[in-house]
Amino acid sequence: MMKPKTIAYWTTTAIVVFGLLPGGVMEVAHQRDAVAGIVQLGYPPYFVTILGIWKLLGAVALLVPGFPRLKEWAYAGAFFDFTGAAASLAACGDYGKFGFLFIAPLIFAIFAIASWALRPPTRRLDINRAL
Repeated sequence: MMKPKTIAYWTTTAIVVFGLLPGGVMEVAHQRDAVAGIVQLGYPPYFVTILGIWKLLGAVALLVPGFPRLKEWAYAGAFFDFTGAAASLAACGDYGKFGFLFIAPLIFAIFAIASWALRPPTRRLDINRAL
């Protein structure tokens, strides 16, 4: 039987991956709405490809076993992506239909922090070995 902490870790990790994968696929495929959304925020169209590739790589890094240093970078990247999206939406005044569109990426950022904090020892970077 799985411990509650393990269940919480995998639940939050799945939510973070769910936040990264679909966007990454749509951006790499240059789906019309994904490109339009990035351009509407003031970023150049080529930025869509860069974001998409990094989102896909980050999602994979969070799911595969091992590679704790890579996971640290993936968590940082996910946090920067989510908070950057929220800041970009807020700066452009795009609050969405209900006035809180920029809050959704912040919620994903909170899940990224929770997943990072709940990760098991096998997925942590051993700081003593890293130095």
